[in-house]
Amino acid sequence: MIALYHSYDARSFRPLWTLEELQLPYELVRVPFPPRSECAGYLDLNPVGTVPTLLDEGRRMTESAAMCQYIVDRYGKGELSVPVEDTSYGQYLNWIHFGEATLTFPQTLVLRYTRLEPEERRNPQVSEDYTRWFLSRLRAVTASLRSSEFLLGSQFTIADISVGYALLLAEDLGLGSYFSPEVASYWGRLKIRPGYLRARAVQDAAPVRTKI
Repeated sequence: MIALYHSYDARSFRPLWTLEELQLPYELVRVPFPPRSECAGYLDLNPVGTVPTLLDEGRRMTESAAMCQYIVDRYGKGELSVPVEDTSYGQYLNWIHFGEATLTFPQTLVLRYTRLEPEERRNPQVSEDYTRWFLSRLRAVTASLRSSEFLLGSQFTIADISVGYALLLAEDLGLGSYFSPEVASYWGRLKIRPGYLRARAVQDAAPVRTKI
C-alpha cells in the first residue's frame, strides 16, 4: 500500500488529491511543517527533510508532481492521464511541470518572506516581486481556459491537479482576488470535485505525528 507523508496544504496535497480522485487505498501520515525540525526521525526517512514523501513497495519519491504521474501511470488504468501517442501528451506533461516549476516556485518565496521567516528577516520587496512573477505566469492558464473546461479541453487530468494546487496555495496567500475570471471559474470547478473534497476531509481528520 502507498504511504504518503503529508503536511497541511503543502505540496503533498497534489498526490493526496490524486489518490482520492482514483479512490486508491493508501496510508496518510500527517506530519507538522516543516517536518525536518518538527517531526523526530523524519530525516531518516527523507534526508532532504521536505514533504511530500511517498513510499510504495520499496520505491521512495519526494517530488509532488512526479508522484501524481507515478500514481496514475502505475495504478490509474488510463484515468487522469493522457496516453503517449495522444497529440496532447506533450501539453499534458508541460502543464504538470508548469504547475510546480513555474507557478508554485515563486509562491514559496512569497510564503517564506511573509510568514515563515522570523519577523526581522521578512522582506516585502521579495514578496511583491515574486507575486508579480506568479501572476504574470498565470496568464498562460487564463489563455488556455478561454475555450475549455480544463487545461486539456473537457478531460480532467493530473495536469489540473498540479496547476490546481498552485491556485490553492495562491488562495491561501491571499492572491485569489487577482485571478482572472477564467481562472476563478476554473478554480471554482476544481474545488467542488468529489476527489478534492475527500482529500480536504481526509487531511482535516488525520492526526499529526511528531515522531516517525
